[in-house]
Amino acid sequence: MRQLNFGDTIGIFSPSTPSTVLTPKRYERAKNFLISKGFKLKEGSLTGKIDYYRAGAIEERADELNALIRDESVRCIIATIGGMNSNSLLPYIDYEAFRADPKIIVGLSDVTAILFAIYTMTGLTTFYGPTLVATLGEMKPFQSLTYQYFEDILVSGFGEGYRYRIPEIWTEESISWESQTEPKKGQDNVWLTLSKGYVEGRLIAGNLSTMSGIWGSPYMPEIQCGDILMIENCYKSAKEVERMYSHLLLNGVFDKVGGLIIGKHECFDDCGSGRKHYEILQEVIGVRDYPILAEVDCSHTHPMITLPIGTKVLLDATNHIIELREDVFGETR
Repeated sequence: MRQLNFGDTIGIFSPSTPSTVLTPKRYERAKNFLISKGFKLKEGSLTGKIDYYRAGAIEERADELNALIRDESVRCIIATIGGMNSNSLLPYIDYEAFRADPKIIVGLSDVTAILFAIYTMTGLTTFYGPTLVATLGEMKPFQSLTYQYFEDILVSGFGEGYRYRIPEIWTEESISWESQTEPKKGQDNVWLTLSKGYVEGRLIAGNLSTMSGIWGSPYMPEIQCGDILMIENCYKSAKEVERMYSHLLLNGVFDKVGGLIIGKHECFDDCGSGRKHYEILQEVIGVRDYPILAEVDCSHTHPMITLPIGTKVLLDATNHIIELREDVFGETR
């Protein structure tokens, strides 16, 4: 796998929600933004298609992704958006073709299932980062802020020693995508230390809700001792996140990891408790002697950093530092 170059072709696929139909204005804004940065785009076969709640049947969605995987001209594949049903594709992805012609694949939320599956089945790094419509379709300044991390990691190819900058502002303001005419309002940004310390380890990063849809399958990376786990969610309630955190606890995950990164939670419903999502995590897991850093900008909020799944990173929760400890575009593990 190599880094992305200006002039390269980025393939677009819709693994679940048909956002190219449901939010065409935002889709066009995102496309034009990437084109303005110097990339060519290749739309997947389900662009402009809808099958009720999804972009197409399972076979059609798998075929769309596989066509981009097998296309030698495509050097990066990005999902339009997540949804609920990306896990349906996992038995039908052409992992051998991906291994034979490694390329960048990036997305967030429900796309976690595909990112985890490709990483697990091929050993190649995948990237928890923006989707085309949901993230790069946002207006400036958040569109540009998100893109800068995308470019740093995937185009500039920054590797060992790259330290993520904490965005000065962030937003979770909810505005109808098709009627939005003005940028969202930003607020001052902070990352929070829940447990001090620093550690180096393999990074596993994804959406917590989506993990439940592949848990126990061959496509879920095994959480190993010393791993750094990044989890995030959106639009969930206090009772739901308690359940999901407890699921990880019951499976011994919090006893294995060497550190935790907790992403911001877009539009969290505290059920009247007045509690934050990370405070519920603290109740579930109790006091831990490893570093835990919360409210990190790798989530459904804006802007969003791009994290390489499977790469060694340094987590310094005391000083709010996340730093790459190896080349993102190294050899297959």
